[in-house]
Amino acid sequence: MAFVTPTAEQLGLYLGMGEIDGARADLLIAQAVALCETVVRPLPDQATAVVLSVAGRAYVNPQQVSYETIGPMSVQRPSGSGGLYLTKADKAALKALAGRGGAFTVDPTPATADPSPTWPFHPDREPGWGWP
Repeated sequence: MAFVTPTAEQLGLYLGMGEIDGARADLLIAQAVALCETVVRPLPDQATAVVLSVAGRAYVNPQQVSYETIGPMSVQRPSGSGGLYLTKADKAALKALAGRGGAFTVDPTPATADPSPTWPFHPDREPGWGWP
């Protein structure tokens, strides 16, 4: 099964919004997919969560507001919390979903390696700790 790009309606549900600007949401989703593909291509089936997270951040904070005061209420967001960007967690999730980034083993033994011993072999003696 191939990756299916999320819809504007799904972004609205993800953000908990009753109404959403479909054209803007579609643009942000397309850009989020393109950004995610800079890490992993093709995107794995389960990458929808990362795409929605990236597009959702940009949808709710398009001007990258870091501090805002309205009447008695004020809000401060970390620097760089707006626009389209991938966090370290996003990148790690994409790699993990694609089956990359985990531990692995490399066998440096050549395929033509001979399993016989390299020391002088004596048929009368059995290899082991008792060799002189």
